[in-house]
Amino acid sequence: MRGKISAVLNGAVGYEAGLDALTIAPPAEVDPVLIAVLHEACAALWRGGWQPVELHRVVARRGQTTHAQLVTDAVAAHLRQFPPRAVDERWLAQADALGAHVWWTGDPTYLDEIGTRWKFDRVAVLDVVLTLLAILSDLPPIEVLVPPPGTALPPRDRSGIGGSRTRRSVDSRLLDRVRALLAKAESTTYPAEAEAYTGKAQQLITRHSLDEALLVARAGDVAVVPLARRIGVDHPYEGEKAALLDAVARANRCHMVWSSELGFATVFGFDADIDAVELLHTSLLLQAHRAMAQSEPRGGKAGRARLKTFRQSFLVAFAVRIGERLASAAEVALADATRTGDGTESADAAGLLPVLASREEQVHEVMRSVFPRTVRARGSRVESREGWESGRVAADRAALHTRDASTAR
Repeated sequence: MRGKISAVLNGAVGYEAGLDALTIAPPAEVDPVLIAVLHEACAALWRGGWQPVELHRVVARRGQTTHAQLVTDAVAAHLRQFPPRAVDERWLAQADALGAHVWWTGDPTYLDEIGTRWKFDRVAVLDVVLTLLAILSDLPPIEVLVPPPGTALPPRDRSGIGGSRTRRSVDSRLLDRVRALLAKAESTTYPAEAEAYTGKAQQLITRHSLDEALLVARAGDVAVVPLARRIGVDHPYEGEKAALLDAVARANRCHMVWSSELGFATVFGFDADIDAVELLHTSLLLQAHRAMAQSEPRGGKAGRARLKTFRQSFLVAFAVRIGERLASAAEVALADATRTGDGTESADAAGLLPVLASREEQVHEVMRSVFPRTVRARGSRVESREGWESGRVAADRAALHTRDASTAR
């Protein structure tokens, strides 16, 4: 039976012919093998660097919701083999986020129970599983950023990739305050209010990051290393959205590598900074889409083509302008952190700049260890002046006035 399944996946047998062969074969012969092949395929991808949320997302992009649901079940089935202490906390958190749990009564009856749950006949169930296997077989191994379940956690190393480390993420109370500010920025229809709320959020995040850098430097025995995290970027206009993520990452002392064929970006930095990047990127993307919807052209002779070029140009301009504004805000925040109220250099100034330079080099070292070779992406073409100008205006309205944000502390 394995041979028949393999023949379909490698193209030796046509898909329809292979599906027919599985359909007429006795379920007792087909189902255990098909389930085992599915679990083995997923396990190989876990070992090859894929994490639960990432695999679920890429399968949903390339297939359908049913295929992604099978991945969630495969996560639950895989975790049964390991005690919680043998699974990285980030892996467990992703499984929880997907709602992965063993809901079926047993593996021998899993496919029957899937059919009952989804109200699918047997042919439809086999079709879903076989299609999922085809999707999985086409996925390449990627960088291992989180140890897969059952992998002994290695000693902490300089790279921070795949090893144990002390995590210093954004304080939960600070996160709540930042989320509340960004929610207000996203909901208001007044640009000045959105600007003020977003500026306050950036100020809180920047000050926290600088304070954390100093705290770690003073406690010389505390090992905090930079890490990498993959962030999904959805279509359409993936490249333009990735450019916005890159702008936010750079402003928050992180670096990004964009994997366009898989629809995700790998962001390198310290945990607290990456947390900030995710929050800000999500909020700014929402603000960009809202502003774009308000300013995009209606109808016209060019129709859909004109609208597409407008949106692409809008998002490019928004990303460029936000990058400029965020870079300026970061410089202002750093200046404020290294000067006293009377403009003289603060006691922290002498220690902060070398610490930031050291952290920057550590982030670069991690990125080079994961991606020894990278290719600079070509920038998106701007074909709509109207979209470009509208995007810059929208970015100005989402501008960050960090000096005005001091009252949020």
